[in-house]
Amino acid sequence: MRTIRVTGKGQIKVRPDMTRITITLEGVYPEYSEALRRSSEDTEQLKELFAAFDFERSDLKTLDFSVDAEYESYKEKSAWKERFIGYKYQHVMKIEFESDNDRLGRILYALANCHVKPEFRLSHTVSDPEAAKNELLGKAVTDAREKAYVLTKAAGISLKEIQNIDYSWGEIDFEVKTMKEMVLPCGGTIDNDLSDESYDLNVEPDNITVSDTVTVIWEIG
Repeated sequence: MRTIRVTGKGQIKVRPDMTRITITLEGVYPEYSEALRRSSEDTEQLKELFAAFDFERSDLKTLDFSVDAEYESYKEKSAWKERFIGYKYQHVMKIEFESDNDRLGRILYALANCHVKPEFRLSHTVSDPEAAKNELLGKAVTDAREKAYVLTKAAGISLKEIQNIDYSWGEIDFEVKTMKEMVLPCGGTIDNDLSDESYDLNVEPDNITVSDTVTVIWEIG
């Protein structure tokens, strides 16, 4: 059986409709137990903060958590050495919500006036990535079919049944970063009244452009 193998490419632009705040909390403490305790306390403060904006406590998702020994370099005479300074915890979390600049401005104001010192990164994504992936795959298969018709027509042969479709099923990143990681100046307390204060933001993320390929094998005759 003779076959033809053609790779099609699909590309789409998706309008982001979800805002994602990725937050990093960290601190260095002399004892391991103290690092764990402070991590728990700081995380609880963040959960209380977001609860003031009608989030569930479970909406704040952990992406990564670690507690590691921390060392610093120092010079003694002509030699560089290291000394133990404590245990560093790092807790990376995210929270997502339907894009709303007013709500975002109020959340960022509250983060800037809390006891903890979070680093954060602002990005935007899509609420239904599966629908976007399906549209992308459809365009890739259509592109492969159109190319196969052109090739077989030029060669004077006919295109028959599909024998195989090869797709990598790799992860597609539907995310556009709109603000690099930064540290907010902190001072004040977490208070429900903070939910009424706001930064005036006008964030309009660009469309997310993604592409993928599909390889299709047809029988030819």
